[in-house]
Order: sequence, then structure tokens, then C-alpha cells
Amino acid sequence: MDVIQQARHFTLIFEQITPHFRTPSVAALYRVEQIRALEQQAQSISTTPLMELAGAAAADWVRTHLPANAPILCLAGQGNNGGDALVLARLLKQAGYPVTLVLLGDVAKLPADAARAHQAWLDAGGVCQTALPAEGRWRLIVDGLFGIGLARPLEGLWRDAVLWINAQAAPVLALDIPSGLHAETGAVLGVAVDAKWTISFIGNKPGLLTHDGPDHAGEVMLAPLAQVETPIGAAGYALSGQNVAQLLPARRKNSHKGTFGSVGVIGGAAGMVGAALLAGRAALKLGAGRVTLGLLDPDAPRVDMQQPELMLRAAEDLFYLDHITAFVVGPGLGKSADAVHCLEMAICRPLPLVLDADALNLIADKPELADKLARRQAPTALTPHPAEAARLLGMSTDEVQADRINRAELLAHRFNCAVVLKGCGSIITRPQGAFCINTSGNPGLAGAGQGDVLAGIVAAMLAQGLDAFEALQMAVYLHGAAADKLVGDGVGPVGLTASEVIVAAREVLRGLGRR
Repeated sequence: MDVIQQARHFTLIFEQITPHFRTPSVAALYRVEQIRALEQQAQSISTTPLMELAGAAAADWVRTHLPANAPILCLAGQGNNGGDALVLARLLKQAGYPVTLVLLGDVAKLPADAARAHQAWLDAGGVCQTALPAEGRWRLIVDGLFGIGLARPLEGLWRDAVLWINAQAAPVLALDIPSGLHAETGAVLGVAVDAKWTISFIGNKPGLLTHDGPDHAGEVMLAPLAQVETPIGAAGYALSGQNVAQLLPARRKNSHKGTFGSVGVIGGAAGMVGAALLAGRAALKLGAGRVTLGLLDPDAPRVDMQQPELMLRAAEDLFYLDHITAFVVGPGLGKSADAVHCLEMAICRPLPLVLDADALNLIADKPELADKLARRQAPTALTPHPAEAARLLGMSTDEVQADRINRAELLAHRFNCAVVLKGCGSIITRPQGAFCINTSGNPGLAGAGQGDVLAGIVAAMLAQGLDAFEALQMAVYLHGAAADKLVGDGVGPVGLTASEVIVAAREVLRGLGRR
């Protein structure tokens, strides 16, 4: 088995070496120090240097996507990521591709394995250019400038190189991670390469899936490179339909509306009744047995003509109904004295609870409510967007976005709740420390009412018996997958509405086999 065949073999066995989680077929995510440990484990069992396997895996991908006469530009940096690019360039040259290699930085600073890859390139008749070409037409540019160890903003030569790459017409294949992207946070370190494809080696990195990661990484593929019998436990996982498909049990024929719980929605202050209606409609269509809206607006309607199955009451009335099994507080809540009173009553009830929108802002403003929330024993889910998370944590939105996973975990610990930090690659976590990153959704969800719909879906899942972490996983995935389905059907993303997402989410749920 030659090195390219070996790399192809290890790429195909990824599902066999992924660590087991509670749900099957998950995509494990690793922090940088874990990747380093996995590299050591993998190298200890491989007779071929991992750098050779990494370059071979990338070369195999190129050979399956581009004809042998396609001109390719490989850009290598002065670290191990540059070594991967050197191996790739050599193997493609040997396969007949016209390859131009540019090695930026100081050759003397190459690590030992990268230095050997450099010498092997020269021995194969390759030439190293040391400056970006003034002109040229390529079918592919390979980004091998920086890998997962980068933690500082790119400046000078490196910044210029990234900007030059992004200005070219040719698509980019990034090796391991786009240069300039933080591997754990997905933050751009000054500038970052805009790749069309990224081949992630050894294990997947959280930064590829959240914050700016998806915009820079493009399509992400995994090349594990070696089969480790007892892999290191992952830090988290990528959330997909496979993860959530079995969370909600199939419905028994011998059921009634009480079997599936009763959701109470508290919100709908003057001018914001629509938010509560959206949350209620979402809870109803995603499986809650019945839904009652407690509206703060004294002039609110007493029937929803679009969804007459909903029961509409005054907000405080809901706390005297003995059939409510889960509350959602926040959609259109406002910050009045009545809103504070209703929020406090919901926190004190020993029932599953979802807090969204102004409920979160009131928690941030009133320490006594925050203390009561942290002492709750019943399942509780928080659904902040970055600005709401910043208020809860007493920091700026930029600080939240700069380290989304750790900020979400901090919220979960501080308030003893399951949390979804919404945004590109929503982070879902719980006080025990497990986290996942959602992989569904698109920019169509960046619109009015989408958060209200998500909160209603979470409440429906709580009412049907899921714990808070499971309810968030199911709801966040369904919400995003519904938007993806609509876009796939030609609806949006521009102008995609929250009401449309509700119906599509029900269709996605049915497609998962949960009827």
C-alpha cells in the first residue's frame, strides 16, 4: 500500500474510530491540545510520518477532483502546515501536475519533518519560489501557510499573503484550517483565507464550525490519517440529524393530549403580541399536547384566528392552571413591573422552563432573579443571542463572540442551566461541561421572530419529556434544518419568515421518524 492508498484508507474509516457518545454517528470535535495528543498517538502506530499521510490525503483529494493537466499553486509557510503543503506539492508533481510552489518565510526555521519534506521536494526536481508570483492562472490554490497553532493576528508578509490569496480567482483548498482562523473559536486573527474546501487532519476543530469559521472554511472534510484503538475523548461534537433522531420517542397509539405536555407562554406585552403568538404556534406544531398563551397586553386578542387551537389568557392566569407542564417566558415580554412579576413566578415554579429575549435581559438587570435562577432544580434552558449573553456575563458582545464555546460554558455554570448561544454555529452546552455545535441553518434565520419560534420549539420538547440539553439540541437542529429545507425548496434565504419555519420544522421532525 503506497502512501496515497494508505491516506485514502484511513480517510474512509473515520466512522470506525470516532469516539462513542450518547447518540450514534457523531462528529467529534477536539481542542488544539487534544489534537496534539492525538497526533502523538497516531504517529506511534504509523510507520509513515503523519506529514506524509496528510500531504497524501490532500493529494488524493486533488487527484479525484482535478485533471492531471490542471495548474496548481501551493503556498507553504515555515511550520508543519507548510510541510504538509510540501508533501502535497511533491506527490502532485510526481503524478504529472504542473505545480508552482511558493515557500514564504525562513527555510532555516522549518521543523525537522517539514525540513525533510522540503528536501524531498528539491530531490524530486522541485523549485521553491520565495515570493508570491506576479501573475499566473491556476485551477487551484493550496493554503499551507498556517495551521492550528496560530493564536496571534497575522501581520506584514503573512497578512499580505492572505489578502493576495483572497484576491485570486482560483478556488482555495486549505490544509487543516484556513490560515488566519483560530482553530478553537472560529475568530479571524486579523485576516483569514477564504477557502472553498478545508481538509481537517486527525480530528475536526470547533473553529471550523462556529463564528467566522463556516464563512472561511467552506466545505470541511476529515482525514483522520491513522486508526487509534483508544482515542482521546472529544471535547464536543458537531450536531446533526443523526444526533437528534432518537432523542424524542415515537408516539404510542394509546395517547392523549396530556401525554405530550402542556406549554404555557408568558409574554406578549403591548405591541409585541406577535412574538408570543409565534412561540405558541411553534410549540403547538412541534408536538406539545396543548398550548396556552399568557399575554401581558390588556387589549390583546382572546383568540388567534390563524391558530384557534391556542388558548389565550391574561399572563398571571397561567400560574393558576394545573395542567401546565413547561413554561417559556420572554417572547414579547417587555421589562415592565408585570413582566418582572411573571418572570419571578415562573422561576419559582418547579416546572421545566425556557427563558428568552427580555426574560434574559431582566435576569441581567436584577441580581435577585439571577440568584433564584441559579438555584432552580427543574430543567431550565436559556436561549441568548450574543448581545443578550454579553449582558448576562457583564462583558461586550465582541468578547462573547471572540470565544463562543467558553462563554456558553460560563453561562451554563453561572446559571446552572442548559444554554444555546445562538449565531453561526450555535453552541449548546450544559453545566456538566458537554458542548455541541449545530451544523444546520442559514442566513435566512437572521430575521424577526426566529428567536420566538426557537423558544417555542424548545418548550415543546421540554413538555414532551426531554431534558433541557436534549430539548435544546432537538430544537436548534430542527430550527436550522427547517430553514435549510425551505431554501432548498426555493424559499429564501432572503425574506424567509419565522412563520414559514414553523411548518417546515414539523416536516423535518416527521422526516426524522418522530411522528
